[in-house]
Formats: sequence, structure tokens, C-alpha cells
Amino acid sequence: MAAVPPEQGQPRPRRRRNPNMRSTIYQGNDGGWHGRVTVGIRDDGRPDRRHVRGRSRSEVAAKVRTLERDRDQGSVRKVAERWTVGQWLTYWVENIATPPHVAENTHLGYRVDVNRHLIPGLGAHRLERLTPDHVDRLYAKLQQGGLSPGGVHHVHRTLRAALNEAVRRSHLTRNPVLVAKAPKLNEEEVEPYDVPQIQRLLETAARRSNGARWALALALGLRQGEALGLTWDDVNLDKGTIRIRRSRLRPRYAHGCGEACGKTPGRCPQRQATRPAAGGVKSKAGRRAIGLPPHLIALLRIHRAEQQQERATARQLWHDEGWVFATPTGQPINPRTDYTEWKRLLMEAGLREGRLHDARHTAATVLLVLRQPTPTVMSLMGWSSGSMAARYQHVTDTMRSQVASQVGELIWDSAAGNDDQATLVVHRGSLATVLAAVEECLATHRGGTGQRPGLLAAITELRSALPPATVAPE
Repeated sequence: MAAVPPEQGQPRPRRRRNPNMRSTIYQGNDGGWHGRVTVGIRDDGRPDRRHVRGRSRSEVAAKVRTLERDRDQGSVRKVAERWTVGQWLTYWVENIATPPHVAENTHLGYRVDVNRHLIPGLGAHRLERLTPDHVDRLYAKLQQGGLSPGGVHHVHRTLRAALNEAVRRSHLTRNPVLVAKAPKLNEEEVEPYDVPQIQRLLETAARRSNGARWALALALGLRQGEALGLTWDDVNLDKGTIRIRRSRLRPRYAHGCGEACGKTPGRCPQRQATRPAAGGVKSKAGRRAIGLPPHLIALLRIHRAEQQQERATARQLWHDEGWVFATPTGQPINPRTDYTEWKRLLMEAGLREGRLHDARHTAATVLLVLRQPTPTVMSLMGWSSGSMAARYQHVTDTMRSQVASQVGELIWDSAAGNDDQATLVVHRGSLATVLAAVEECLATHRGGTGQRPGLLAAITELRSALPPATVAPE
């Protein structure tokens, strides 16, 4: 039924304004249907009204409901500059994921991934239009170009971190990298060095300069940067402790000759360092104190005396920077030089090829053999999560043999006996001593033995098994 027009001279009814935050659906002069939804407040204080359109009222109503749901869930994309993937990655790596928010080496890895792989591969896409399919195709292309699965995983983690930040800042409603699939990693099981191999390594290292550095790695599990970043201020040989406060950084250089030498910055005769020698540790848990075994204390004392001799030999060329492990002129050791020294050490000791980080796996496995509790291992190794134990602690062949022997003794050796109950032979005087000590503790313990009826019965049974004349030895 058509609406009756107002009579001549009668005012038209006033159109009521919708309440704040109420959505509007209307048909425009163009014949199409439009919807407007208030999703928040802009940076300048004005309402943030979003517009949708469609060919029918039902189509627009569905879009309005979707936008209202996203608004209520807080997942509406922020109105701002329309980012491309390349623009956002550049902004992120230069302004957000920078020290001190991330470690120096982490930031360097981010820059390599962004500039070498991500911007050339995905940079032209609009940020909000990036899909998991785009990311999957990039991963396949990188692998076809020769990048290892581990390298692709590193790119995957960098892109995931960058887009997680975009979601957190409402530039994206969801992260497409969480749906994309990185290539599967077939990690080989790390084989830690056993005790005889560790001893051979230490004997070989003792004949080389800075040999105590490898004792720290194999006995305490220090990371490469942590060991090379130690200064004598971090070492207290009298108390037998060291404190991990910093980590050696890979050096970076810039030309000091204006690129006139024609060489790389690292080989420039006038090169200038562009980053400090050391930075912060990997995580908060990495800042820790570690006790030193007596043999390691002795090694460090010998090492300090040898370093004093090198200092006297170098004279004015010595750099008095306090590094525990230094070059013959007192400068910090380059991590690449340290890696090469590890390979030479393995070859001279006649041991199998292994990564430098395998020394850390070896130290963690030694703690497993010693049956140290997980909180203690986390503190010594500088882990922030106990789950790292599954990655670093490995079951060795010796441990497997011991378990097999125990299983055999439990199943077959116990079955070969004639007695239903196991018999334990104990000296009478020793048993009397233990019983006297236990009875004294129970007598002085608050609450007495009333809450330990089972223990009291066991003591009575053991006491009755002793001859009356048996007493505890003085």
C-alpha cells in the first residue's frame, strides 16, 4: 500500500536520527543500496564510519552484519595509509624490530630476509590483500632458487613476526602466514660427544692458545657469543663463579676510504666498525651466574697467567679491553675465527665432524646423565623454557646400554631367584646406627610419629630383627 502524501499545508513528519553507533541502510539516488557502520573513532576524534554497497538490500545487510561483528570482536582494519607489503616490511624492520627490542644478530637476520627475499617476492602486494597462496608460492620459488629448507623457515618466521605486528596494530585483521605452510625440516639427530671424546678434546685444547675457551663450552654449555663476550670482570675465581652479561657480536664494517680501495668493507685498509664488539644476551634467562668446577678454575688461572705473558710480549700493541679470550694483541676474537679453530681442534683430536653448537648439546646431555632436575638445567644453560631440554638433551649409547641392563636384571635376574621377597644383607652395626638416628629425628620432630604409623611399624620390624645386644657404634 503506497504511503499517503501529507495534505497541502501539513508539515512533513520529521525524520528521526539514528542513535550513535547504529548502522544505516538506504537506497541511493544511483539505485544501489548502501550501508554505513560506525566502527570507532578516528585519530582526529571524528567517528570512523565505514561504507559498504550492493545491488540489493539483503546483500548490503549481510555486509553490514559482518562489519558489525568484526567491530565487536576488535578485528576491523585500521583506517590509515594503504600499506603495501614492501612498505610495511621496511617500516617494521627499520622502526619496530630494532635494538634494544630485539638482539643485534636477530635484527641483522630480519634485514637480510626482508631485503633479499621478502620485498623482491611479495613487496608489490597490498598488505590487506596478501593471501596464504601468495606466501606458499614464495616459499616454493625460494626453494627452487636453491635456498635450503632451514633458510626458508627463517624467512617464514621473519614474515610471520612482521605481520603479527601489523595485526596487533590493526593494519590487518588476520595473519595469512599462520595459514601458509613452510617446508618440512628433516632435522638430523644430534650426536653429542661422550666422556672419553670430551677428554680427548680438552687434552688437545690444552696445547693450543685460548684452550680454556673449549673447556667452558664443553663443561658449561656456553653459547659461542657468551664465551667470547666474557671479560675478567665477569669471572670470580676465588668464589668459583662466572656471570653471563653480554654476547659477542659478529663484526660489521664500513669503508673508511670512500670505497676507493675497491675491496669489500671488511677488507678495506681503513675500515671502520659500525657495531659494538658485544651486545646483550639472547634472552632474559641468558643473564645468569654459573658455578665453576675446581678443574676449570685451575684452567682459567693458567689461562690468565698465559694472557699476561702475551700482554708483556705485545707491549704497546696490546688493547686493554679485559676480554677473557682475546687475540695476541688483546682484541676480541672474531666468531668466524673461533669457528675455524673449533674445526681444527676436532681434526687434531681425531674426532668426527661436528658443529660448534654441538658442544652445547654435549654439556646439556652431561647434565642429563648426572640426573640434574630441569629447573637446575634451565638455570645453567640459560633457557627460558623447560621444553628446550627435549631439543638439547640426548640419550646416548651408554645410557641405552645401562637401561637395557637394568631391564634385564629386573625381569630375568629377579625371576631366577627362589625367594618371593628380595633379601638385603646389611651389617648389624650399620643398621643399628641408622635406626637410632631415625628414632631420634622422629622424637624431636614436631608432631611425633602419630602421622607416620607405617614408618613406626617398619622401624619396629627392623629393630626386632636385631639381636638385643646390638647397639649403634659410637
